[in-house]
Amino acid sequence: MNQTFSSSPSRPAGPWRVALVCASWHADIVHRARDAAVQALTAGASPPAEVQRLDVPGAFEIPLQALRLARSGRFDAVIACALVVNGGIYRHEFVASAVIDGLMRVQLDTGVPVFSAVLTPRDFHEHEEHREFFTQHFVKKGREVAQACLQTLALSLPVPVAQAA
Repeated sequence: MNQTFSSSPSRPAGPWRVALVCASWHADIVHRARDAAVQALTAGASPPAEVQRLDVPGAFEIPLQALRLARSGRFDAVIACALVVNGGIYRHEFVASAVIDGLMRVQLDTGVPVFSAVLTPRDFHEHEEHREFFTQHFVKKGREVAQACLQTLALSLPVPVAQAA
C-alpha cells in the first residue's frame, strides 16, 4: 500500500527550531525552567530540536521579542519563561495578563505556536522555603512546556493517507 500526505509541510520534519525567551528577573529560578525545557527539547525529540536562548529584562518585554522571533521565519515555535511575583502593589496581575494576552496574540497573528511557562504564583516570598519550592516547580514546568511544544509541532506534520495500490 502506498502512502501520500494530506498536505505538504511548510518544511521538512525536524529538527525543530525553537526560540526560548526568558525574563531576567528571578533568573536563578526562571532559568531552571529554561534549562529543563532545553534538555527535554534536545534529548526527547527525534531528531533533537535546535534551541536558541534569549534573555529580556522582564516578563513585560517577552511578547515583543516573541513577535520578532515568530516573524523572522527562523523558528517553528517560541517558548516564554518568567516568574511574575506580587510585589505588594498588585502590578503583577496587570503584567501577567498583558504578557499572556500578548503571547496569544503573537501566535494568532503569526501562525507560529507560542508556549508559556510564565508563572504568577499567588504568594511568593523571598525566603528559602518558597525559593526551593519554585525552583523545583520551574524544572517541572520547563519539561511540561517542552513536551507541549514538541507535541504541537508534531501535529503540524502531514498525516499519511492510505491509498490503494
